[in-house]
Amino acid sequence: MDIPVVIGRDDARRAAQEELTDQRYQAAKPSWFDEALRWLAERLGEFLGNVQSVVPGGVFGLVAIVVILVAAVVAVRVRSGKIRRAARGDRLVFEDGRTRSAAEHRKSAVDAAGRGDFANAVRERFRAIVRSLEERALLEERSGRTADEAAADAGRLLPELAAGLYQGARLFDDVHYGDRTATEAGYRELTELDQRIQKAKPVAMAAG
Repeated sequence: MDIPVVIGRDDARRAAQEELTDQRYQAAKPSWFDEALRWLAERLGEFLGNVQSVVPGGVFGLVAIVVILVAAVVAVRVRSGKIRRAARGDRLVFEDGRTRSAAEHRKSAVDAAGRGDFANAVRERFRAIVRSLEERALLEERSGRTADEAAADAGRLLPELAAGLYQGARLFDDVHYGDRTATEAGYRELTELDQRIQKAKPVAMAAG
């Protein structure tokens, strides 16, 4: 029988350290990436466990809460941003207080359309329509009128053009206050409306 070898504590520790430095042990050691993934998995498990016990419905309830919060943030931004301006009731046709003739607005519209700036062309053409109605005394001349008010007032005197006036007001508001992209087709429709209005007779005059 072999006589068992008894080694001291220091010799045993030294032998264990030499064994662990073997390349087989080093190759089997997890990488830093594996350690990081394991740490993240443990933290995620703890988080989901806490959610499960705190939020009704667990993970699905948490997702619903996040969706509601995102929707609330979007709603606040919409109400306080540019879109809010399109929903306000002070969408004035003339904002700067300057009084320009219908002919001047028409010229500005034609110049803007020639440059391909159909946003300004739409704005100026609708302003030309409103100013021409004021010049013909079909509308009271005032700066604090909205596009909707102008269309409604003029539509009562020019009922055959009421629908076109309403659409023109909507286009003006959408382009000027709602940041809608203006098109050449929209500008052409306003131009045709302007020409028809210049030739139209109000119902009160026709009856008289």
